[in-house]
Amino acid sequence: MNDQSPRTRVTSSDRVDEPCGICGGDRRIANSFGLTTTCPSCHGTGRRLETAGFHDVTKTKASHHQPKKQVEEVAKAQWPTTFEGAQLATEVRDSPRCTSDEKAKLIREIIDYEDSHGQCTKTFAKKVRKQVRPGVPS
Repeated sequence: MNDQSPRTRVTSSDRVDEPCGICGGDRRIANSFGLTTTCPSCHGTGRRLETAGFHDVTKTKASHHQPKKQVEEVAKAQWPTTFEGAQLATEVRDSPRCTSDEKAKLIREIIDYEDSHGQCTKTFAKKVRKQVRPGVPS
């Protein structure tokens, strides 16, 4: 052991006078392209910052622990909203050929089609009517 240099604890007040370890006290750093900017470590002071050690970045405020507000789900439509869609759904409902499960499926398909396209197109109506049309007797 060396008696001339006893070990002493370095405190944060001692570090304030030390130059920054990144910029060396110049307050600016340069990159390989020749651009200079303020030192990210000392923020342009040229002195080593007082550090308290580990910096906890977790969210500890009480507002972060409040339960999330749940958005109420909008009830799905039970019947088409447009005139064409309602007319088509009425034809499906009154069809003697389809079972109640098929009717419910087709009406749900009409409602979904209205939601995605805004209205029932002629092509879509033809497709649905083809499924509900009574079979041709042989």
